[in-house]
Amino acid sequence: MKRFIESTYLLNLLFLLVCQSIFASSLAAELDWPKKPIQLILSFPPGGSTDMMARSVASSIETILGQPIVIENKPGAGGMIGLSAAAKAPPDGYTIHVSAMTNQAISQAVFANPPADLRKDFVPVALLGTLPHLVEVNPKIPANNLKELIAYIRSKNGDFNFASQGNGTLSHLEAEVFLARIGGTGTHIPYKGSSFALPDLIAGNTVMMFDSVSASLPYIKSGKLRPIAIAASQRTPLLPDVPTFAQSGLTDFDVENYGALYVPKGTPQFIIDKLENAVRQALSNKELINRVEGQGIHLYFESAARLLEITQLEHEKWKKVVKSTNIKID
Repeated sequence: MKRFIESTYLLNLLFLLVCQSIFASSLAAELDWPKKPIQLILSFPPGGSTDMMARSVASSIETILGQPIVIENKPGAGGMIGLSAAAKAPPDGYTIHVSAMTNQAISQAVFANPPADLRKDFVPVALLGTLPHLVEVNPKIPANNLKELIAYIRSKNGDFNFASQGNGTLSHLEAEVFLARIGGTGTHIPYKGSSFALPDLIAGNTVMMFDSVSASLPYIKSGKLRPIAIAASQRTPLLPDVPTFAQSGLTDFDVENYGALYVPKGTPQFIIDKLENAVRQALSNKELINRVEGQGIHLYFESAARLLEITQLEHEKWKKVVKSTNIKID
């Protein structure tokens, strides 16, 4: 009996030592992360609104975390190239993904075989804010408001070109949904980002484009482009006289274009929590918020739990819209 008690005691002691070792190792891992640079994968080229948002927030987060954040731009296929690369990355906290989430929600609905899914392959960390878009035209087009633009498009019977940031991008998909809603058609001319599309729009080679406020603002202010309507639920303070689509008579066309931070599925919870807290701290910086506000980017924090809800709602919303307009991209 005595030997049995001693054996049991030794087994319990060994079990406690193992548990302590595991706990100590886990605690050390939490305290140790991050111990090297973090890669941030972005689905869009440098210079665009999503890129500007990501770089602005990353510069603050890396100060908080004490490690550099290296931006890797992987544009193409409506954001699917970057999304797929981030989904395949090891879930160790050293690869994060800033998504133009509304773009991905629409892409998920229109692409026949999307290679990745924000809802299934990622875990939400924090909402960063919104990147409002607008529809704009070449000033020679006889349209000063949405009603006149719709009349112009219908009168052309498909004989007009519209530009986008690329095939399958939000810029493209917004236009397709818009044309389907008004019963119009046109020829889509895709470019490799706003910087390539805007010169042709200014030259009159295309007549219409959905683009971010941040990319288009300098050309609007100089009179080279004419803004028609904001594709969001609220006007932007940068263009206070430009109404929203709803205010212009076309309801249910609120493209909030959320920017948000995600990590690959399987990333440890303590890393997600640490990243979420870092974003919370970064977005409490009024100087940062005011600086990017002047670029047409609206920064504000929402938690991982709230981002999970928004991600699901956006995917459900745009799945219904795409189905109703019968848009598909192979």
